[in-house]
Amino acid sequence: MFKIGQLRIVEVPFRPAAGALPGLEVLPLARLARRAAGHGLDVRTPVRAAFHHLLMVEKGILRLTVDGEPLPVPPSAWLWIRPEQVYRFDEGLEHAQGTLILFQLGLLDPATIAAASVDPPFAWGALLPSAEEAEPIERTLELLMEAYEETGALRLDAQIELVRHLLAALVLRLSHLYVREQGASRTAEAFRAFHAAVERDFTESRTVADYARALGYSSRTLTRACLAATGGTAKRYLDDRIVLEARRLLVHTELPTSVVGDRLGFPTPTAFSKFFKHHTGETPTDYRSHASGRSSESSVVRPEGGPGGVRCVRSQGGGASA
Repeated sequence: MFKIGQLRIVEVPFRPAAGALPGLEVLPLARLARRAAGHGLDVRTPVRAAFHHLLMVEKGILRLTVDGEPLPVPPSAWLWIRPEQVYRFDEGLEHAQGTLILFQLGLLDPATIAAASVDPPFAWGALLPSAEEAEPIERTLELLMEAYEETGALRLDAQIELVRHLLAALVLRLSHLYVREQGASRTAEAFRAFHAAVERDFTESRTVADYARALGYSSRTLTRACLAATGGTAKRYLDDRIVLEARRLLVHTELPTSVVGDRLGFPTPTAFSKFFKHHTGETPTDYRSHASGRSSESSVVRPEGGPGGVRCVRSQGGGASA
């Protein structure tokens, strides 16, 4: 947990409600603030949760900040927040109506994880299905909610398996719409290994060759894997990950920019400022200032951004575009 002044990023483990099924909780959006308060949290506090969120808005507009970017979620839209993302609720939670599904990745079987592209790179932003696509998704959600609430109607083991299958069906339907235009549904092993190593060591090394030696691949192999998975080079993926963490700390904490650079492994504040400006066009101080006043009135569809060039998706007609 990072703390300074009034702002902090809180690392949140999965803590199911009493009587909830293992690894899963389904609740109305209206209950989220009370649930968070019960765990000593404020929904407006920046959070990095260790579990997945599937959020669907029925009425109202929900406004969040996800990885430093303002994100509106309008009626009929879905949002998938991954464990690696930092988010906070800004506006609309007290008035929005909808459903929130919290689940641990272990609840899904390996075949679903592979077919649903749960591994990185992740699609970013709100998903707005067409009317034709929304019908089967909403029907699947209704079945999941019914099975989740059927405590006592089935044996517990049977209920858990039924809920697991229905969650898998919902995730598969949503991921089909989230998938990128060029992307295959599976990510190469080399990219998965590189992603995991970057997540672990990006504050220690900013050289692709270091990761290649540690993983037993050539730098060229890692670059080919990143190009296939994200459309960008391995160096770009690594630099984007560092910039993403810098943005998280600049937006969600009051750490001095020199301390942010130190946490990210830069030898001097000048080196951090030069790196950040090269990749964003702004100094860390200017970015923090602009981000704090940035309007949240942005489109549902957002431009490319983040590690691997992930994007928001707006579904059109019977297919998906990214």
